[in-house]
Amino acid sequence: MSTATAPKLRKALRGRAPGTTNERGLWDAGHDVVVGLDEVGRGAWAGPLTIGAVVIPSDRRLTKIRDSKMLTEPEREILHGRIVEWARAWSVGHASQQECDGLGMSAAQKLAARRALDGLGVAPDQILLDGNWDFVGGGNTTMIVKGDATCLSIAAASIVAKVTRDRMMRASAVEHPGFDFEHNKGYPCPRHKAALKGYGPTSIHRRSWAFMDNQPWSGIARLPPGGQGSLF
Repeated sequence: MSTATAPKLRKALRGRAPGTTNERGLWDAGHDVVVGLDEVGRGAWAGPLTIGAVVIPSDRRLTKIRDSKMLTEPEREILHGRIVEWARAWSVGHASQQECDGLGMSAAQKLAARRALDGLGVAPDQILLDGNWDFVGGGNTTMIVKGDATCLSIAAASIVAKVTRDRMMRASAVEHPGFDFEHNKGYPCPRHKAALKGYGPTSIHRRSWAFMDNQPWSGIARLPPGGQGSLF
Protein backbone atom coordinates (compact mmCIF):
# COMPACT_ATOMS: atom_id res chain seq x y z
CA MET A 1 0.00 0.00 0.00
CA SER A 2 1.21 3.48 -0.84
CA THR A 3 1.76 5.81 2.08
CA ALA A 4 2.53 8.85 -0.08
CA THR A 5 0.58 11.95 0.84
CA ALA A 6 -1.40 13.57 -1.95
CA PRO A 7 0.43 16.65 -3.19
CA LYS A 8 -0.88 20.01 -2.08
CA LEU A 9 -2.75 21.58 -4.95
CA ARG A 10 -0.96 24.46 -6.57
CA LYS A 11 -3.09 27.58 -6.94
CA ALA A 12 -3.22 27.19 -10.72
CA LEU A 13 -4.90 23.77 -10.35
CA ARG A 14 -7.62 24.73 -7.90
CA GLY A 15 -11.13 24.69 -9.28
CA ARG A 16 -10.07 22.70 -12.36
CA ALA A 17 -10.97 19.22 -11.19
CA PRO A 18 -12.35 16.69 -13.69
CA GLY A 19 -15.82 15.45 -12.81
CA THR A 20 -17.88 12.28 -13.02
CA THR A 21 -20.83 13.56 -15.04
CA ASN A 22 -20.18 11.16 -17.90
CA GLU A 23 -19.55 8.19 -15.63
CA ARG A 24 -22.64 8.82 -13.52
CA GLY A 25 -24.84 9.09 -16.59
CA LEU A 26 -23.63 5.68 -17.73
CA TRP A 27 -23.85 4.12 -14.26
CA ASP A 28 -27.42 5.41 -13.91
CA ALA A 29 -28.22 3.81 -17.27
CA GLY A 30 -27.13 0.42 -15.91
CA HIS A 31 -23.56 0.26 -17.21
CA ASP A 32 -21.42 -1.07 -14.38
CA VAL A 33 -17.90 -1.14 -15.86
CA VAL A 34 -17.07 2.25 -17.35
CA VAL A 35 -13.48 2.55 -18.57
CA GLY A 36 -11.55 5.76 -19.18
CA LEU A 37 -8.78 5.59 -21.81
CA ASP A 38 -6.02 8.04 -22.63
CA GLU A 39 -2.88 7.93 -24.78
CA VAL A 40 0.65 9.26 -24.47
CA GLY A 41 3.61 9.06 -26.83
CA ARG A 42 1.91 9.41 -30.19
CA GLY A 43 4.02 12.45 -31.09
CA ALA A 44 7.30 11.16 -29.67
CA TRP A 45 10.26 10.30 -31.90
CA ALA A 46 11.41 7.41 -29.72
CA GLY A 47 9.84 4.88 -27.41
CA PRO A 48 6.41 3.23 -27.32
CA LEU A 49 2.94 4.57 -27.78
CA THR A 50 1.15 3.95 -24.47
CA ILE A 51 -2.51 3.86 -23.47
CA GLY A 52 -3.82 3.82 -19.91
CA ALA A 53 -7.16 2.32 -18.93
CA VAL A 54 -8.84 2.97 -15.57
CA VAL A 55 -12.16 1.89 -14.06
CA ILE A 56 -13.01 4.21 -11.19
CA PRO A 57 -15.30 3.19 -8.32
CA SER A 58 -18.76 4.74 -8.18
CA ASP A 59 -18.81 5.10 -4.39
CA ARG A 60 -15.42 6.67 -3.62
CA ARG A 61 -13.73 9.77 -5.02
CA LEU A 62 -10.01 10.47 -5.16
CA THR A 63 -9.23 14.16 -5.03
CA LYS A 64 -6.43 16.10 -6.73
CA ILE A 65 -6.48 14.12 -9.97
CA ARG A 66 -5.89 16.36 -12.97
CA ASP A 67 -4.95 15.93 -16.62
CA SER A 68 -1.39 14.57 -16.50
CA LYS A 69 -0.13 17.50 -18.60
CA MET A 70 -1.13 19.90 -15.83
CA LEU A 71 0.92 18.10 -13.19
CA THR A 72 4.62 18.01 -12.37
CA GLU A 73 6.48 14.71 -12.55
CA PRO A 74 6.60 14.31 -8.73
CA GLU A 75 2.86 15.04 -8.52
CA ARG A 76 2.11 12.43 -11.16
CA GLU A 77 4.25 9.83 -9.42
CA ILE A 78 2.41 10.29 -6.13
CA LEU A 79 -1.02 10.27 -7.76
CA HIS A 80 -0.17 7.19 -9.80
CA GLY A 81 0.35 5.21 -6.60
CA ARG A 82 -2.92 6.47 -5.18
CA ILE A 83 -4.87 5.79 -8.38
CA VAL A 84 -3.79 2.17 -8.71
CA GLU A 85 -4.88 1.50 -5.11
CA TRP A 86 -8.21 3.31 -5.52
CA ALA A 87 -9.31 2.12 -8.95
CA ARG A 88 -11.56 -0.91 -9.42
CA ALA A 89 -9.25 -1.96 -12.26
CA TRP A 90 -6.43 -0.42 -14.23
CA SER A 91 -4.08 -1.42 -17.00
CA VAL A 92 -1.56 -0.07 -19.49
CA GLY A 93 -1.08 -1.19 -23.10
CA HIS A 94 1.85 -0.39 -25.38
CA ALA A 95 2.67 -0.46 -29.05
CA SER A 96 6.43 -0.67 -29.49
CA GLN A 97 8.44 1.59 -31.76
CA GLN A 98 8.71 -1.36 -34.18
CA GLU A 99 4.92 -1.71 -34.23
CA CYS A 100 4.49 2.04 -34.73
CA ASP A 101 6.78 1.78 -37.77
CA GLY A 102 5.42 -1.47 -39.15
CA LEU A 103 1.72 -0.89 -38.63
CA GLY A 104 1.40 2.89 -38.85
CA MET A 105 0.34 5.08 -35.95
CA SER A 106 -3.42 4.63 -36.24
CA ALA A 107 -3.21 0.84 -36.21
CA ALA A 108 -0.59 0.97 -33.44
CA GLN A 109 -2.92 3.08 -31.29
CA LYS A 110 -5.73 0.58 -31.80
CA LEU A 111 -3.38 -2.24 -30.83
CA ALA A 112 -2.23 -0.48 -27.65
CA ALA A 113 -5.85 0.24 -26.71
CA ARG A 114 -6.81 -3.40 -27.16
CA ARG A 115 -3.89 -4.50 -24.99
CA ALA A 116 -4.87 -2.02 -22.28
CA LEU A 117 -8.49 -3.18 -22.29
CA ASP A 118 -7.50 -6.86 -22.31
CA GLY A 119 -5.26 -6.22 -19.31
CA LEU A 120 -8.06 -4.89 -17.11
CA GLY A 121 -9.40 -8.32 -16.18
CA VAL A 122 -12.99 -7.09 -16.52
CA ALA A 123 -15.14 -6.64 -19.61
CA PRO A 124 -16.01 -2.98 -20.26
CA ASP A 125 -19.65 -2.03 -20.61
CA GLN A 126 -18.79 1.46 -21.86
CA ILE A 127 -15.55 3.22 -22.76
CA LEU A 128 -14.77 6.93 -22.47
CA LEU A 129 -12.11 8.23 -24.89
CA ASP A 130 -10.19 11.48 -24.91
CA GLY A 131 -10.48 13.33 -28.23
CA ASN A 132 -12.71 12.95 -31.27
CA TRP A 133 -11.42 9.72 -32.84
CA ASP A 134 -12.79 6.32 -31.87
CA PHE A 135 -9.69 4.14 -31.84
CA VAL A 136 -11.52 1.31 -30.04
CA GLY A 137 -14.72 0.65 -31.97
CA GLY A 138 -17.36 -1.84 -30.91
CA GLY A 139 -20.23 0.59 -30.52
CA ASN A 140 -19.77 1.19 -26.79
CA THR A 141 -17.49 4.23 -26.84
CA THR A 142 -18.08 7.88 -26.02
CA MET A 143 -15.57 10.44 -27.27
CA ILE A 144 -14.97 13.53 -25.14
CA VAL A 145 -12.93 16.43 -26.48
CA LYS A 146 -10.55 17.55 -23.73
CA GLY A 147 -11.74 14.57 -21.73
CA ASP A 148 -8.42 14.36 -19.87
CA ALA A 149 -9.25 17.73 -18.29
CA THR A 150 -12.98 17.19 -17.66
CA CYS A 151 -13.61 13.47 -17.09
CA LEU A 152 -12.23 11.78 -13.98
CA SER A 153 -11.78 8.32 -15.53
CA ILE A 154 -9.84 9.72 -18.48
CA ALA A 155 -7.73 12.01 -16.28
CA ALA A 156 -6.78 9.04 -14.10
CA ALA A 157 -5.91 7.04 -17.22
CA SER A 158 -3.75 9.92 -18.46
CA ILE A 159 -1.68 9.81 -15.27
CA VAL A 160 -1.29 6.02 -15.32
CA ALA A 161 -0.20 6.08 -18.97
CA LYS A 162 2.17 9.02 -18.58
CA VAL A 163 3.92 7.74 -15.46
CA THR A 164 4.34 4.24 -16.89
CA ARG A 165 5.81 5.48 -20.17
CA ASP A 166 8.04 8.05 -18.44
CA ARG A 167 9.52 5.31 -16.27
CA MET A 168 10.26 3.28 -19.38
CA MET A 169 11.99 6.23 -21.04
CA ARG A 170 14.08 6.94 -17.94
CA ALA A 171 15.25 3.33 -18.06
CA SER A 172 16.04 3.74 -21.76
CA ALA A 173 18.18 6.77 -20.94
CA VAL A 174 20.65 4.48 -19.17
CA GLU A 175 20.95 2.33 -22.28
CA HIS A 176 21.17 5.30 -24.66
CA PRO A 177 23.20 8.04 -22.97
CA GLY A 178 23.40 11.42 -24.64
CA PHE A 179 19.81 11.57 -25.89
CA ASP A 180 18.44 13.01 -22.62
CA PHE A 181 15.53 10.55 -22.65
CA GLU A 182 15.18 10.92 -18.87
CA HIS A 183 14.05 14.50 -19.48
CA ASN A 184 12.51 14.65 -22.97
CA LYS A 185 10.93 11.14 -22.84
CA GLY A 186 11.62 10.68 -26.55
CA TYR A 187 9.95 13.89 -27.73
CA PRO A 188 11.89 16.29 -29.96
CA CYS A 189 13.92 18.96 -28.18
CA PRO A 190 17.28 20.64 -28.92
CA ARG A 191 19.43 18.07 -27.10
CA HIS A 192 17.55 15.14 -28.59
CA LYS A 193 17.93 16.61 -32.10
CA ALA A 194 21.62 17.32 -31.55
CA ALA A 195 22.22 13.74 -30.39
CA LEU A 196 20.49 12.41 -33.49
CA LYS A 197 22.70 14.56 -35.71
CA GLY A 198 25.81 13.39 -33.89
CA TYR A 199 25.12 9.71 -33.22
CA GLY A 200 22.28 8.69 -35.49
CA PRO A 201 19.15 6.90 -34.24
CA THR A 202 18.99 4.36 -31.45
CA SER A 203 17.14 1.06 -31.50
CA ILE A 204 14.10 2.70 -29.88
CA HIS A 205 13.65 5.46 -32.49
CA ARG A 206 10.75 5.33 -34.92
CA ARG A 207 12.70 4.75 -38.09
CA SER A 208 10.05 5.40 -40.75
CA TRP A 209 9.19 8.95 -39.69
CA ALA A 210 10.12 11.98 -41.78
CA PHE A 211 12.47 13.31 -39.07
CA MET A 212 14.78 10.43 -39.99
CA ASP A 213 15.51 12.00 -43.37
CA ASN A 214 19.11 13.20 -43.60
CA GLN A 215 20.15 11.63 -40.29
CA PRO A 216 23.48 9.80 -39.99
CA TRP A 217 23.01 6.06 -39.78
CA SER A 218 24.94 3.83 -37.46
CA GLY A 219 24.15 0.36 -38.78
CA ILE A 220 20.42 0.43 -37.94
CA ALA A 221 18.43 0.08 -41.14
CA ARG A 222 16.43 3.08 -42.36
CA LEU A 223 12.78 2.27 -42.96
CA PRO A 224 10.91 4.08 -45.72
CA PRO A 225 8.07 6.41 -44.71
CA GLY A 226 4.99 4.33 -44.04
CA GLY A 227 7.22 1.33 -43.50
CA GLN A 228 4.26 -1.07 -43.18
CA GLY A 229 5.27 -4.60 -43.95
CA SER A 230 8.94 -4.03 -43.20
CA LEU A 231 8.84 -5.59 -39.76
CA PHE A 232 6.06 -8.16 -39.87
